[in-house]
Amino acid sequence: MKIYTLQTKQNLPISLQEAWDFLSDPNNLKTITPDYMGFEILSGADRKMYAGQIIQYIVTPIAGIKTKWVTEITHAIDKEYFVDEQRFGPYALWHHKHFIKEIPGGVEMEDIIDYKVPFGILGQLVHPILVKPKLKEIFEYREQKLIELFGTFKHNTKEETATV
Repeated sequence: MKIYTLQTKQNLPISLQEAWDFLSDPNNLKTITPDYMGFEILSGADRKMYAGQIIQYIVTPIAGIKTKWVTEITHAIDKEYFVDEQRFGPYALWHHKHFIKEIPGGVEMEDIIDYKVPFGILGQLVHPILVKPKLKEIFEYREQKLIELFGTFKHNTKEETATV
C-alpha cells in the first residue's frame, strides 16, 4: 500500500482574517479549481467550514467522466487550519490539511495532501504519468488564481539598517 504526499506553500499579501474568510467558505473552492474539472457543489456549502461538515460535489477529472466526491471537514480551528477527508470519491485515501499563519506582510498557506490511488499496482503504475501530474497542475492553477485574486506577495525580507 503506497501513500503519496503532495505539499505546497504559498504566501499572499492579505490578512489572516481575509485568508480565513476565503478559505473557510466551501463555495470558493469552485473559484480556485480549473474550469475543465466541471466542479459543482451538490450540498453542504451553506455554512463556513466546521468540524463534521459533509460537502458533496461532482468533478470531471479525466476524459469527461463525472465523479461524485464526498468530503468531511474533520477538524477546523478558526484562522489556523482545517482538514478535509474523502468519504466517497476517486481516491482510496484522501486526507488534506490546510494551514494558514500570519507572516510579515501577509499569510503563508500550506497544503499537505496524503493520498492513495485505487486499483493497487495498476494505480501505482498510472500515478506518475496521470495522477501526480494532474494534482500538480490543479495546485499550480490554484496558486495562479489566488495571485490573480489577492496579488503577488512582495514582502521585502531584507533587514534595513539605519546609518547615523
